[in-house]
Amino acid sequence: MRPSRELFRQADQTYFVTFQTSGRQCFFRNERWSTLFLGTLARYEEQTHLHDFVIMPDHIHLLLSQTVPLEKAVQLVKVGFSFEARCAFEWKGDIWQAGFSDHRVRDLVDWDHHCEYIRKNALSARPEGRAICGKDSSLNLQPLPQWLKPQFNLGVNGGAEAPPLQSCSNKVSGHNQSLSIQHPQQDGAGS
Repeated sequence: MRPSRELFRQADQTYFVTFQTSGRQCFFRNERWSTLFLGTLARYEEQTHLHDFVIMPDHIHLLLSQTVPLEKAVQLVKVGFSFEARCAFEWKGDIWQAGFSDHRVRDLVDWDHHCEYIRKNALSARPEGRAICGKDSSLNLQPLPQWLKPQFNLGVNGGAEAPPLQSCSNKVSGHNQSLSIQHPQQDGAGS
């Protein structure tokens, strides 16, 4: 049984999403289908905040930070494309396999791994099939999300701030002694 999806709490989340065509049909080997799908991605860029993607012959990988619940973002892309393809190509059958898989990108290492996966996937399809990746498109891809950038703790003077020193151990003639730093009282109470 698949674990339940976490609720949409904030927009500061990035996902690697994959969905497949119905029956793994290679719709996107056809340039007209790929171009139409690029248009669909462009149409919903405000809801998906697309960072990178690859259109493979029979499946799609997206790296996105949604501004709506993830299910809604994927639904907009899949249903929007299905509607357009049915009109443009008079297609009567199913286009997408039901559902999608997702992975929440949690840090910079995870981000780099999925960006590299997209690039490798695009390269692997080029000899025999057609693949379009984000960097080869005219879409306005979003930069690395701010919440995935490394955080630095800067002190008041702009330098790195070390954690406060609380105590340290000192070994003197075979005994452990704990030295603790006492801070003078600031409240004016005298001794």
